[in-house]
Amino acid sequence: MKNDLKEILLTEDDIQAICETLGRKITEDYKGKDLFCVGILKGSVLFMTDLIKRIDVPLAIDFMDVSSYHGGTESTGEVQILKDLGSSIENKDVLIIEDILETGTTLKSITELLASRRVKSLEIVTLLDKPNRRKAEIEAKYVGKKIPDEFVVGYGLDYQEKYRNLPYIGTLKQEVYAK
Repeated sequence: MKNDLKEILLTEDDIQAICETLGRKITEDYKGKDLFCVGILKGSVLFMTDLIKRIDVPLAIDFMDVSSYHGGTESTGEVQILKDLGSSIENKDVLIIEDILETGTTLKSITELLASRRVKSLEIVTLLDKPNRRKAEIEAKYVGKKIPDEFVVGYGLDYQEKYRNLPYIGTLKQEVYAK
């Protein structure tokens, strides 16, 4: 798998340092609040696991499985909810945990849906942000790292469901996904 990468963008240590910094900030911002973390499957699982260990406030978690890629390398713009939340988020402070914010199409749909459920507050934390790919008007309050417009895999991020298990994040060689 490593041979399919052009370069490593974030090492394991880089990622853990980002989780520590974000966890500290989120802890400060959510002291005394009813925090409910929503992980977006499947990509956010590793990030969410490492991040919530560093948030020092009581919290609940749940997951949504949402897709707009359908196996390709770019969002189709069509958002499908494959798994919705299993519990109510009414009157809770909701934090969406995402692996990467690119076009924003998927997150815009998710935030509109969750906001309609009468939440107290709604924010986004993303490990990676590609602001130059944005098509929807949406920003994350908490951003781990802004990255260039390259196809990245590892640490939960995939190409055709592969590479998620890499413990770091790297750029995938174009010849791998341009076949």
